[in-house]
Amino acid sequence: MSLLDHAKAVRENAYAPYSNFKVGAAVQTASGTIYTGVNVENVAYPEGTCAEAGAIAAMCAAGDRKIVEVAVIADSPTPVTPCGGCRQKIAEFAQPETIVRMYTTGGAQLEMTVAQLLPGVFTADHMANT
Repeated sequence: MSLLDHAKAVRENAYAPYSNFKVGAAVQTASGTIYTGVNVENVAYPEGTCAEAGAIAAMCAAGDRKIVEVAVIADSPTPVTPCGGCRQKIAEFAQPETIVRMYTTGGAQLEMTVAQLLPGVFTADHMANT
């Protein structure tokens, strides 16, 4: 099963009763393991969780730390890029050249690196003096 297939399958479990905008995400790590996540809305906006954050949380809970590829899928006219917070979360565990593939349920695809998604990323190097 491909990374896209994992994201597509888990997307069906998204909890989006308010927007009906379901997102599925899958991250593959250096160990070869794939972790998935979905967006989870809450009536008390903005207390929801993004799909990418859910996949990263599952990865961390399992003790894995190095993302080598990301896939995100949503039912939208064009591929949806991760929000700013999720870009930073992905960058925490990925290299600048790590590929992030974004898909629509209709088959459109956009591929970008982490560096392209988040130029000027805040990293641990910025905290070297602390």
